[in-house]
Amino acid sequence: QVQLVESGGGLVQAGGSLRLSCAASGRTFSRHAMGWFRQAPGKEREFVAAISWSGGSISYADSVKGRFTISRDNANTKNTVYLQMNSLKPEDTAVYYCAATAWTTGWGTEGKYDYWGQGTQVTVSS
Repeated sequence: QVQLVESGGGLVQAGGSLRLSCAASGRTFSRHAMGWFRQAPGKEREFVAAISWSGGSISYADSVKGRFTISRDNANTKNTVYLQMNSLKPEDTAVYYCAATAWTTGWGTEGKYDYWGQGTQVTVSS
């Protein structure tokens, strides 16, 4: 079992930055790839970024490439994945979810993730 808790959301002006964190508990955290998804009001949840268990492989949605950076810290008991979000735009406004998957491919597919956090709200004002 993996339990995920997101934090770091909030209200920021366009052009600003936020860093989201996702704290994971469970012994298998280091064996799971981690992803970030987001869901804007009235829209379907969409893939944002994902990182392999080792951190050596990373994938981004085209809409966030060059602005968002995903990273993870598996050391000791930290077990945390981060999403650094820079140059934020109003269209980035959404609830952001972290998720864990044992799959090594297909990270953009929501159905491949076994564990989900409760989400954290990010609001970007224009």
